[in-house]
Formats: sequence, C-alpha cells, structure tokens
Amino acid sequence: MIPDPRAAVRSGIGRLFSSDRFPEERYDEPLGDEGLFGSDSITWRVHADVSMFVGGIAALMLQALHPRAAAVVAGSSRFREEPLHRLSRTGSFVAATTFAATPVAEAVIDRVRGVHARIPGASDPDLLTWIHVAEVTSFLAAYRRYALCPLFAGDIDRYFAETAVVAERLGATGVPRSAKEVRAYYEEVRPELMASDDSRDLLDFLRRPIARDPLTRGVHVLFLRAAEAQLPGWARRLHGMTLPPGADRLVIRPATWSALEALRLASGPSPILAASRARAEAVAHS
Repeated sequence: MIPDPRAAVRSGIGRLFSSDRFPEERYDEPLGDEGLFGSDSITWRVHADVSMFVGGIAALMLQALHPRAAAVVAGSSRFREEPLHRLSRTGSFVAATTFAATPVAEAVIDRVRGVHARIPGASDPDLLTWIHVAEVTSFLAAYRRYALCPLFAGDIDRYFAETAVVAERLGATGVPRSAKEVRAYYEEVRPELMASDDSRDLLDFLRRPIARDPLTRGVHVLFLRAAEAQLPGWARRLHGMTLPPGADRLVIRPATWSALEALRLASGPSPILAASRARAEAVAHS
C-alpha cells in the first residue's frame, strides 16, 4: 500500500500537540453550555483554523524575547527532556478554554494557576499579560495571513476583548482589549525585550526535527519559516533572523498557504469543534 503523504504530515504535526493533554479536557458536556465565548465568537473562528499551527510557533518565538518569560520556561519547563510537553500543554489549554464548556475551562484555568503558584515568577501579573498578548497577536496574525474567511476591524477588536477574559482569570492585569490598546502595549513593553541564552535555547527546541519522514520535516521547516516571517520586524531583528527581500510574499506565504490547505483537506472537520457545537446548540432542544 502506498502511504498517504497527507496522513503522514497530519500525524507528524499532530504529535506536537497530543503528547500531554489536560485530564479535564472534554467538549461534549454539560449540554447547552456555550463556554467562555460561544459558537458565534471570533475566538472560535480564529482558534478553529489550521493557521494556529503557524501562530502557535510564532507565539513561542515572540514570548521568548521577554527575558523573564524565557527564564521561567528555562527554569521550570521540561522542554529539554520532553520537548513536546510544552507545545502539547499549550495546545490543550487553548483548545479547552476556547471550546470546552464553562466548568471545564474554569477547571483547566484553575489547574494552570496552581502550577504557576509553584513556579517562582510565573504568577507575575505583568508577565502573564505579556504571554497573553504575544500569544493572541500571533494567533491573529497567522489567521489573517492564511485563513479562508477574512476578519474586519470590528472583528479584531472583538477578538482581543473576548480573549482578555482568559488572561484575566489567570491573573493578568492591564490586558489590552482592542487593536489600539495592543499597539500601545507593545510600544510600552518593547524596551524590556531582548534575545538571551534562554531565548536561544527555546528557538533551538522549536527547530528540532519532529519526525523522520522527509515530508513532515519539510512542513515543519516551512511552518518555522512562516512563523519567523510573520513576526514584527523588530522581533526578528532581536532574534537575529534575516529574511531575504520578497521571500515572504513570493515563497513563504504561498507555500505555507498550500500546506495549510492540504492539512485542511486531510484533516476534515475538527472533532473538537463538532462536539463543542453540538453541546452548545443542545440548549435549543433541552
């Protein structure tokens, strides 16, 4: 039997986010519960798209530029010994807080708050705000580059306002809730950002091969390049990343769009999204 290359890539990329999930994670109950956002939210639309593969990598690259954030990861995370743990836990957290019912989302948030309480510096409100803003702006940037359904100015402000709820429940303060507030936040925090030994370690981790088969490894490299390309110019400069003129527009974006479209076709409808919609819509029949 000839192996299906799409299935191989789907399996290889999927391993990034399936090695260690939160035990509370489920999407089918309680019936009628819309969760923290609801099925008509911009957050559901953005976080359901496969562009999150690129956005998640970009978020880690951006987060690593805050020396305290990089130090917390380096000092507490198992990424050196279990390199897929952090990506998998992050994916589980984002999925559960986005799509799961409210009690599940709150249970996962409580678990993360408990973990943070045991790690020096991890509960710092300012640091939590940085992690959140770097994350959601990266998700949004990837979606706007590669998703099929466009967003408009009002949708962008709504996305920032919606997702601020999770950050605040984790303990973040002063969370920006609009595109204007996000821009002002970056202007304020940029003097604190820099590359460090810890940030370089994190980039080395992200660049490790995730599979043996050449196709999956090629897609991984492509997504890395796409993540680098979507970073703000100042962030690339701090990381020492270079991008040849025209490479993003002429090569990286078209190739990444094609790879993500292939993943959409290979993966089919998301079972998480299907279960969550069925749960949320059950209120009409209860």
